[in-house]
Amino acid sequence: MAEATLWKTLARDACLERSIAGTARLVAGEVPVRGLVVCRTEVEKRQVVVVASDWAGEPSPASPWQLWSDAQLDDLLMWHRAGAPRRGTPQHDRLLGLLWPSSDACDVVAWPLPDDRHDPGVLLIVCERGALVGTDERDLGWIAEAFAAAFTNDRRFHEITRLQESLEADRRALLSRLDRDNVVDAVVGADAGLADLMEKVKQVAPTDVPVLIFGETGSGKEVVARVIHAQSRRRDNPVVRVNCGAIPAGLVDSSLFGHERGSFTGAVATHQGWFERADGGTLFLDEVGELPLEAQVRLLRVLQEGTIERVGGARTIHVDVRIVAATNRDIKEMVGRGAFREDLWYRLSVFPIELPPLRERHLDLPELAAHFAARAGRRLGGAPLVPTASDVELLLGYDWPGNVRELAAVIERAAILGNGKFLDVRAALGTSPAADPFTRGKRPGPSGGDSFPTLDQATRTHIEEALKRAQGAVEGERGAARLLGINPHTLRSRMRKLGIRWARFRPGTGQEGPE
Repeated sequence: MAEATLWKTLARDACLERSIAGTARLVAGEVPVRGLVVCRTEVEKRQVVVVASDWAGEPSPASPWQLWSDAQLDDLLMWHRAGAPRRGTPQHDRLLGLLWPSSDACDVVAWPLPDDRHDPGVLLIVCERGALVGTDERDLGWIAEAFAAAFTNDRRFHEITRLQESLEADRRALLSRLDRDNVVDAVVGADAGLADLMEKVKQVAPTDVPVLIFGETGSGKEVVARVIHAQSRRRDNPVVRVNCGAIPAGLVDSSLFGHERGSFTGAVATHQGWFERADGGTLFLDEVGELPLEAQVRLLRVLQEGTIERVGGARTIHVDVRIVAATNRDIKEMVGRGAFREDLWYRLSVFPIELPPLRERHLDLPELAAHFAARAGRRLGGAPLVPTASDVELLLGYDWPGNVRELAAVIERAAILGNGKFLDVRAALGTSPAADPFTRGKRPGPSGGDSFPTLDQATRTHIEEALKRAQGAVEGERGAARLLGINPHTLRSRMRKLGIRWARFRPGTGQEGPE
């Protein structure tokens, strides 16, 4: 009965320092024990430390700062490898002389606590003086067996705790370098240009249905995927990103579903695929349109059955994974020409979300610019930077083919060009000052004359002619952008670059004005 109670007591907490309380009293019903002390031998530091004890008397066991000689450590390890206390042997007595100061008040028995891969432990059983006379060592074995398991659990508990602390420190350091407060990026524009999109995210996140995010390169598809995960019931489990376009065609199956040892040349060990690593969480398949047709068949099976098989394996593995996919390609067009499976398209696009490009998010661009400017200023070791009204005007006039990713790069470059004190947006965008660039003269032609116009000059002339015909209007059915066949924002960007003012083409003005 006492043995079962001891096991239960030690098992109530993985930390031995907390679970050891009251164990001496439990054992005292069977063996005349006054106290129990667990020590750990730290071989590299040549010292023995007390891990936990249920003993309040004197004398105390060895202090953690007590250093041992090599001979004494060898003596202890040799005794430990014997696998039994062998009470009364010279080694046992020398060990006790080091661990426990001599006393007439009590008898002490040292019992090894095995741990082959780590620093070994020692259990000290403290009894009344003479109480162990005639006691067989086997009568103490059940005590040592319970404490050996508790000692191993305690070591593993503290290892996990140290790993968690180390990972948390790495996480904080990474967030600090990235200038973030959380792993999930803030969605700038959630209350403005992306309000409708965020409402869709709010609707679909609590479910487990697959989500397919459409958007141009650099528009922030991964940010939306992480927000979906953060608002789902899987938020405490991993979210794993896989760039399908970056996986070599011959390694797609191995990367996604894993492989068994020896399944192909170079498979020297069993490998878990991305699906197993994301089990219980979310798997974000970026650029899913790049998957080859063979891998699409197996992906469809995972979506339908929730099972995978490793390459070279015969065992079916069940996985609980929520799929969020993203692409910048026209999947419908790919389905039409047979480059993407139609059945997989239907499974992935249960809830499609379309992320607008940055050029259509005029309300969000000033806030995005301010967000990246503040981050760039802090990264350069100074105060957060703030874009001026003229900076924002320049940014609004650009077409942003690289979307949010390009905006972040431009703001970072502008901060560097401004030496971390201001934003040089004009230089970062590569535009010239407001002065007319054609006052510098024409470029010589092939014959050495100056009659051959440069490309910028020809472009300027063409845009001015369109503005004359449109009477200064840039947008609209009769605007210059429609005549030129380009986006109005692209036209404004080129007009700023070339120093063209539309107001002087309005009837009755004859003067240059703001755009």
